[in-house]
Amino acid sequence: MIRFDDVHKAFGANQVLRGLTLEVPKGESMVIIGGSGTGKSVALKCVLGLVQPDRGLIEVDGRDATEGDRDAFLARFGMLFQGGALFDSLPVWQNVAFRLLRGELKRPKAEAREIAVEKLRRVGLSPDVADRFPAELSGGMQKRVGLARAIAADPEIIFFDEPTTGLDPIMAGVINDLIREIVVEMGATAMTITHDMTSVRAIADRVAMLHGGKIRWTGPVAQMDNSGDPYLDQFIHGRAEGPIAAVR
Repeated sequence: MIRFDDVHKAFGANQVLRGLTLEVPKGESMVIIGGSGTGKSVALKCVLGLVQPDRGLIEVDGRDATEGDRDAFLARFGMLFQGGALFDSLPVWQNVAFRLLRGELKRPKAEAREIAVEKLRRVGLSPDVADRFPAELSGGMQKRVGLARAIAADPEIIFFDEPTTGLDPIMAGVINDLIREIVVEMGATAMTITHDMTSVRAIADRVAMLHGGKIRWTGPVAQMDNSGDPYLDQFIHGRAEGPIAAVR
């Protein structure tokens, strides 16, 4: 569904992506792991066109991601942002239905609200939450609202940016379970970036290790612990010693 072919991106003298090559199979959950500043978020932004690669090719469903109708292209995606990114001034249901109230996917207001309430229910939130504001919700509830928004338009592809950041272990487990269930239910292609190895094991079909701007290892999650790759082995076990130098 998504293919990176020798993608490079630099910001000034900082070479972030140095020939990223990766395939994300249709209907599978791919999790990209790697240290801070290794280019995981930049890779997602390149797919969405928020960042333009210096060179290389990105294809979505066999077509160059830079070609065709931009609105129609973005309508295929859902996104769960790391910090929630909810609009404080809008009630929860309007946050969830944000894309359904405008643009390419616009629906009548009553229908948009009905869809929002149903998506909230799917992530374990009751209808009374719909008229509350984000500031009235706990961090875990806000993350669920963000997940409901990500799936509101039934996207083909969903990006998850550090989905469990800031959550306690129990709520992180709840979110991981929800993500896994929803991706399977929808038959969506999922691409997640995370440092949380518990999330990796809970939601991944395949894992890719990004380091030094390149994919060092990729394969099924079941093979991760016996990969034989020193970069991956050091990262997943959190070892100070190894080829990945700690930044001090």
